[in-house]
Amino acid sequence: MKSFDQEVRERIAANAENNSFIACAHSFIKASTIPKYSYNFSWLGRPIIQYPQDIVAMQEIIWSVQPDLIIETGIAHGGSLIFSAAMLELNAACGGPQNAEVLGLDIDIRAHNRTAIEAHPMAKRISMIQGSSVAPEIVEQVKSRAAGKQRVLVCLDSNHTHDHVLAELEAYAPLTSVDSYCVVFDTIIEDMPSEMFPDRPWGSGNNPKTAVREYLKTHPEFEIDKRIDHKLLISVAPDGYLKRVR
Repeated sequence: MKSFDQEVRERIAANAENNSFIACAHSFIKASTIPKYSYNFSWLGRPIIQYPQDIVAMQEIIWSVQPDLIIETGIAHGGSLIFSAAMLELNAACGGPQNAEVLGLDIDIRAHNRTAIEAHPMAKRISMIQGSSVAPEIVEQVKSRAAGKQRVLVCLDSNHTHDHVLAELEAYAPLTSVDSYCVVFDTIIEDMPSEMFPDRPWGSGNNPKTAVREYLKTHPEFEIDKRIDHKLLISVAPDGYLKRVR
């Protein structure tokens, strides 16, 4: 008799060959982008601005990796920081790293968002740095905070232009621990019509996925975890779940 885990693996593998299922998922993503579907969700009271599928994927990764540091670029309303901190709190309650923390970076942490984050019960695991994530002095601060950590998880979700994301990858992906992940969000931009982003500096040919492709050309220590893509199908980060394998 097959184990449940084996059945899951087989279903996920089958998804990769199910073109009609893949097309339906892509149609949903395209249809849900303009009405800002992903803006409708929150985590423990703070807007998280993610698809539920990606939230679940991050939960699975955080449980598997058991990081003692999560680095996140892009803070917005703080929901992702609260989510990561809550997952680390659960990990600690289950015997994981007791002093695990989240470090958030943003070029502009708005006062009302900072106040709400700092007032949240999960704030004890969160610290924030304001400044450009690719500025040398900010990068050095982050490297200093990562020094001595055993398992580091990186999430990149700030400016979505090719050059910015590539600079973030060069700066922060090397901090990722072996068997952990550097997750690059909004790679889906490459798969969407450019007219869907009329007021943004990014679009087809200039986005996080093009940056991932460029970075992977010279960094074989990372591989795209296609199993996550095949599991989720609905995701803002196709080809963006980068696992460090060496």
